[in-house]
Amino acid sequence: MTVNLDTRSELSTPHAENAPLLGQSLAQLTDWVVRQGQPKYRGKQLYQWIYQQGARSLAEISVFPKAWREEMGEGAIGRSTLHYRSVAPDETRKYLLRLADGLIIETVGIPTENRLTVCVSSQVGCPMACDFCATGKGGFTRNLQAYEIVDQVLTVRDDFQRRVSNVVFMGMGEPLLNTAQVVAAVKCLNEDVGIGQRSLVISTVGLQGRIHQLAQYKLQATLAVSLHASNQRQREQLIPSAQHYPLQQLLEECREYVEITGRRITFEYILLAGVNDSKENAAELARHLRGFQTHVNLIPYNPIAEVDYQRPTRDRINTFKKTLEGENIAVSIRYSRGLEADAACGQLRASRSQLEAV
Repeated sequence: MTVNLDTRSELSTPHAENAPLLGQSLAQLTDWVVRQGQPKYRGKQLYQWIYQQGARSLAEISVFPKAWREEMGEGAIGRSTLHYRSVAPDETRKYLLRLADGLIIETVGIPTENRLTVCVSSQVGCPMACDFCATGKGGFTRNLQAYEIVDQVLTVRDDFQRRVSNVVFMGMGEPLLNTAQVVAAVKCLNEDVGIGQRSLVISTVGLQGRIHQLAQYKLQATLAVSLHASNQRQREQLIPSAQHYPLQQLLEECREYVEITGRRITFEYILLAGVNDSKENAAELARHLRGFQTHVNLIPYNPIAEVDYQRPTRDRINTFKKTLEGENIAVSIRYSRGLEADAACGQLRASRSQLEAV
């Protein structure tokens, strides 16, 4: 049964008078201004200032009456505070954003000539504890609300002063442990911020039943499943949750997802030298994916201080890729941006100096 995406409130936090305005639809914002005793047309003005102008407070919305702006104060919209910002030599920018409750999340802006991609977090921390990932080493605090996800995109857009073309849910957290808020954010980014759903990517390590749940929304966003191993033993070594979800069951649920949505799945595979990067691993992976509507993204490992994994040599990476291609598996190599700023895939966890920054 398809989940109804028409009603934003069914997916996000129930409406309350003091709920943040960011993340709400035009209809919801219009209802809100009317309840404040303002004329209906101010709903469209509010909508435009939040999503197009990037307003951070009602006080800066100059088309509103001054007395009303002063009465409403600063906190109604729900924007975060920039805590720390770093820029890598390749112009990738990493942001630490302070939320209303004082917690810190990370997001990354990745520019190219024709694109601006934002890597957003869906949780504060991550409970998955993947062995090669810095975020999982820091533990888990809470899920993000939809508006806190959308805020990350607006923050990057405003800092770069250019349109965001793509959003990937590959920052802190496991998106499918926060499905309702992630889907609400997808809808907002699509309808209100103006980013096509096919330019959005939702990533997951694979949790039993969660991919099936996401399929019911029939989103046009791309699903990216983090395999990182060619067999169950390796997955359990790298991803603790894999102990409860055999690889074959995960792949069956992925096949069901393709049937329900008609959308191709991307499989993410971090290459770790001497662990999962052999030609035999590639052949084993190909056997799992044969006849599958899919694409494999190979990601050479990005080092973190907590573990001693190494990045494979370029020859070994290319051999892995050619082995998959020889089995007619669509494959590409994704060399991560932002390595020098600890903003690359698997590196998102703020250092003490960054957390203490003003």
